Amino acid sequence: MAFIADNQTLDDLNIRGRYKNNSLYSIFNQTRTHGGAQLMDSMFNHPLTNEKEINRRSSIFQYFQRKAWQFPVDTEEFGVMETYLLSGGGQGWVSNALQVSRRRSLKAMGLMQEYQLFNKGFYTTIGLLRQWHAFFQQIDQPDNPLQDELKAFHQLYSHGKLSWLMQPVQEGSLNGLQVANHDHQLRNSLHDDMKAFLQLIYLVDVCIAVADVAREKSFVYAEALPHGERIIDVKDCRHPGLDKAIGNDLTLEAHSNMLFLTGANMAGKSTFMKSFGVAVYMAHMGFPVAARSMRFSVRDGIFSSINVPDNLDMGYSHFYAEVLRVKNVAKEVATKKDLLVIFDELFKGTNVKDAYDATLACAEAFAAYRNCAFIISTHIIEVGTVLQEKNPNLQFFFLPTVMEGHIPRYTYRMQPGITSDRHGMMIIENEKILDIIG
Repeated sequence: MAFIADNQTLDDLNIRGRYKNNSLYSIFNQTRTHGGAQLMDSMFNHPLTNEKEINRRSSIFQYFQRKAWQFPVDTEEFGVMETYLLSGGGQGWVSNALQVSRRRSLKAMGLMQEYQLFNKGFYTTIGLLRQWHAFFQQIDQPDNPLQDELKAFHQLYSHGKLSWLMQPVQEGSLNGLQVANHDHQLRNSLHDDMKAFLQLIYLVDVCIAVADVAREKSFVYAEALPHGERIIDVKDCRHPGLDKAIGNDLTLEAHSNMLFLTGANMAGKSTFMKSFGVAVYMAHMGFPVAARSMRFSVRDGIFSSINVPDNLDMGYSHFYAEVLRVKNVAKEVATKKDLLVIFDELFKGTNVKDAYDATLACAEAFAAYRNCAFIISTHIIEVGTVLQEKNPNLQFFFLPTVMEGHIPRYTYRMQPGITSDRHGMMIIENEKILDIIG
């Protein structure tokens, strides 16, 4: 079953976007090949839902991180090799030999471009295939977790037709018949083997990129647990896009599956909820997370309601858009899926009385689904007081505001309980808004 995260959630958590500022993808976007970038895209779009697959992918990234390998060939030359190898795939030997002969004839006539382009691809590929052979011999150790993937390497380089490949070859040193034979082997008779080998290189490209980011940013790898254990335990969870971010601990499990989070504006509620959601998404990809440690049971998906826009084309107000979002999430929760659900400031688009009633009713209803994990933030702290009395499976934390005279300071460290901070008017006075308009 595919991991569920709709467009609203992906946008809330800023998952996608190769060139989007601070997107999760942009943090890891350090691949060197076009195929590597495509593989990275696929991993981001399809998180895993099997703990063994997640842990195996994590172990591969960790292996590359320990070895600290670098991409072993020039990126531009690799592009030449890639283009050359993928340009074959169907010609017979005779047809291929005639093409080689035609290029040599064009050269003799002074028409060099096609001949030079082919020669560059042919000889560059031979040289790089020898470099890749040396690199994969380094990887092919008893403790490497890539045994299955390395079959493409063994199958290609053990092929009898490529025995000539390990011999030094200088550009222009082969005669026309040798070029025709070798070119036919590389691009036609071994075309499928070469495509499989390129896929292995793309995986290596992704592994090196992910390992480099994890090492640079001191990320860690989460331990995936079986689906039914229903626990998410993160220590020092922080946002991967923020340098020197302050982290927080949180454990959600069946007997305490909902966090009720309060705090003043700018205290860090939204940032923490995004950080937690991103960590869970990354963990399901098998990618490293911005934390000190993490254990989690596999979930079916994530839904969030953080930045719900109105829809003027549909005639939806902000409040009605919020209601529809909660309704859609409720439908998913009611199907008994194991989900992480994040609601930031439920029903902020309506009056305080309606928001109080609706937040209380929805929080109580959602809390009954112990298979899911919930984080709900609100400014309406009175809701928390009522929930404390009725729902033993709720946790209550707040992000404090420390007043230094009339100036608020935010610690960004969660504390147990419900805040009583109400500093909105003080901030307005500090900014002298009333003086400006008075």
